[in-house]
Amino acid sequence: MSTSDTTTDHDVIRKWIEDRGGRPSVVKATEGSGKDGGLLRVDFRDKDDALDEIDWDEFFKIFDDNELAFLYQDKTKEGEVSRFSKFVERNG
Repeated sequence: MSTSDTTTDHDVIRKWIEDRGGRPSVVKATEGSGKDGGLLRVDFRDKDDALDEIDWDEFFKIFDDNELAFLYQDKTKEGEVSRFSKFVERNG
């Protein structure tokens, strides 16, 4: 059975993303929009033209300013390394 966890710990988030070859990014079309800094994404592919890679400091500033949490899965139900993740609102 696969399970997911949620965290706001910057070290856990950075390690999870880097362990899977991901890069912190923001959606270009949302930069400077209503949400501070734009919509965060993790880019696992070759450079995506719709995303701007950002540094970790900027990534976590946007993450904290928007009171986000990181929902992620370590393993798939088959036991493989999972890249499933998404940003969600923090509870409370």
